Amino acid sequence: PSEPSKASSPSPSKPPTAAPSNPPSTRNYWLMKAEPNTRLENGHDVKFSIDDLAARTSPEPWDGIRNHVAKNNLLAMRRGDLAFFYHSNCKVPGIVGIMEVVREATPDESAWDSGSAYYDPKSGPEKRTWYLVHVEFRRKFREMVGLRELQEYKGRGEALEGMQLLKQSRLSVSKVEEGEWEFIMGLAEGK
Repeated sequence: PSEPSKASSPSPSKPPTAAPSNPPSTRNYWLMKAEPNTRLENGHDVKFSIDDLAARTSPEPWDGIRNHVAKNNLLAMRRGDLAFFYHSNCKVPGIVGIMEVVREATPDESAWDSGSAYYDPKSGPEKRTWYLVHVEFRRKFREMVGLRELQEYKGRGEALEGMQLLKQSRLSVSKVEEGEWEFIMGLAEGK
């Protein structure tokens, strides 16, 4: 995600700006990580929280993904898909809300910008290695669904047994199966 703006405090939820093009029966679900605390990458602060997303007044480019599995997940996203917003690399990581994919994958030009936190000298306008999607805030949970709580349900036969987040924990963009989504929504709504 791009650097946060200095906008006013967010509202708890925003209505969709347009009807999703992906009806619920064909919608896919994802989990996308961002760091809510200050961290410098190539001299740039990459901090981005759910509150930063909620404060945006236009779709946010989800840039800076530099892992091929995560990139392939971005390429698979369709307008109308929903994603959990996950705070990572912090004292208590976990799912804090929901966002919607509002624009499908386009080349991530930050990859060939030498002044960017996410510069990749092997990428360029002629060699488009990295992509981004645009997302919009949909909802912030009253309470986080923490990683520890999610891990309680990853055992054999449990609801989150195959969840990509719990099997490939370093992946910044991961697939969430519909049953996993519904289970986690139940955890969030039960708080």
